[in-house]
Amino acid sequence: MNPEFAKEFDALVEKFAELLTGDSSPETVEKIKVWSIYNHIHRTMPALASHWNQSHPESRAVIRGLYEEVRDLNLALKAKHSETEQPPEQQ
Repeated sequence: MNPEFAKEFDALVEKFAELLTGDSSPETVEKIKVWSIYNHIHRTMPALASHWNQSHPESRAVIRGLYEEVRDLNLALKAKHSETEQPPEQQ
């Protein structure tokens, strides 16, 4: 793979992680990579995801926790943005 492309794509994933969760740390970026790939597999090949889930129940629990973590980070980021965008209350 072209090293320049790899660098640019990594920057894209880092920005995606930041916009989705509010965090672009290397740990969060790795979590978003796993979350994104699994999400894509789950949507495009649900039978494969189901088979994997049945074959690897411990890993399924890890994926579930990752989904919940990403969801919670995203909801917290949305709440933070909605607080800053609301006009001050008039009395």
